[in-house]
Amino acid sequence: MYAEIISIGDEILIGQVVNTNSAWLAEQLNLLGIKIAQITVVADIPANIIKSLDDASIRADLILITGGLGPTKDDRTKQTLCKYFNTKLVLNNDVYEDIEKFFAIRGIPITELNRKQAEVPENCKIFRNKTGTAPGMWFEKNGKVFVSMPGVPFEMKEMMRKYVLAEITNHFKTEAIFHKTILTQGKGESFLSDLIEEWETNLPDFIKLAYLPSPGIVRLRLSAYGKEKSKLISEVEKQVEKLKNIIPEFIYGYDNETLEEIVGNLLKSKNKTLSIAESCTGGYISHKITGISGSSDYFAGAVICYSNDVKINELGVSPVNIEKQGAVSEEVVIEMAKGVKEKLKTDYAVATSGIAGPTGGTDKKPIGTTWIAIASPHNVFAQKFLFGNNRERNIQRASITALNMLRKEILKNI
Repeated sequence: MYAEIISIGDEILIGQVVNTNSAWLAEQLNLLGIKIAQITVVADIPANIIKSLDDASIRADLILITGGLGPTKDDRTKQTLCKYFNTKLVLNNDVYEDIEKFFAIRGIPITELNRKQAEVPENCKIFRNKTGTAPGMWFEKNGKVFVSMPGVPFEMKEMMRKYVLAEITNHFKTEAIFHKTILTQGKGESFLSDLIEEWETNLPDFIKLAYLPSPGIVRLRLSAYGKEKSKLISEVEKQVEKLKNIIPEFIYGYDNETLEEIVGNLLKSKNKTLSIAESCTGGYISHKITGISGSSDYFAGAVICYSNDVKINELGVSPVNIEKQGAVSEEVVIEMAKGVKEKLKTDYAVATSGIAGPTGGTDKKPIGTTWIAIASPHNVFAQKFLFGNNRERNIQRASITALNMLRKEILKNI
């Protein structure tokens, strides 16, 4: 079975808004065993919308539409759907009641434009919107299903979770699907491919492997398709166990886990604390750590020591080492890790110093040169990396690598 996603809005076409709705919808449909035939972005022009609906109905059984349902004159989707499905707008009392409550809670009077949002095509099934004002609509035509939803992401997601996914499941019979993602760090896509070539070649025909690289991380996603989900899960788990024996040193987690979450859980479970000294990463590691709820239980704080003066005055780094070895060096980054660990009195510390770019590189220390140090209760060590010449990716890769080095060190001490 195939679905198509149509996003309506000039703001997407001009790059003012990123089309996150389509990515999320595709993921949700895929989990139901529904394949995506195409994703389309179209201007809020009636002729364009109708052409997109006609084209989509040729390729897909289910068409999901987001956007164009606002109260302003530039939102024409509802009127266009009336034309396409040969119907008319009528006032829906349930929708009007929802809109009244929405504005009453906020102490705002309803305008005529807002009232018009309670007018819906007469021949559609309504999905009420409890987080906004535009309802969702389900149409059927020539054996195909069309679902129109608001473009506001949190409104659309709530509607999908609460109503639409269940309706889709009840209406269509879909193939079972199971995904398992293995998270790896430390080696690139091509290196991993070489290591696991034999394992990949011997995967059952109903299991497909996808490589999903991002800065510092390669995700290996196994997707299994079949009739019985329990059998799919069992076989995928068997393949994961085989893979763990081939590349154990590179696997750090699964599915939606993050390194910062894994590190935080390890620290919390052992009642240990962490501090960070960041130069080239500029606080990015601390940002990832504090993005986890409850991180105050184990994260003491950080020193963003971008300048040499801060390294010297706040962390006790030797001016002689900076002068002789340079700020981007093993000696300095080890002193940074020791210094922040002692200053904030923590069990573990991480330090980074590097040349993020695009300027500052030399023949001896090219752009991307990065030193990362880990200080633990029993050990202090540093490692050098050459990450490349893109500043943003260098910061991301350095942060991910530092977190994984910390994870491995904590595991050694358990």
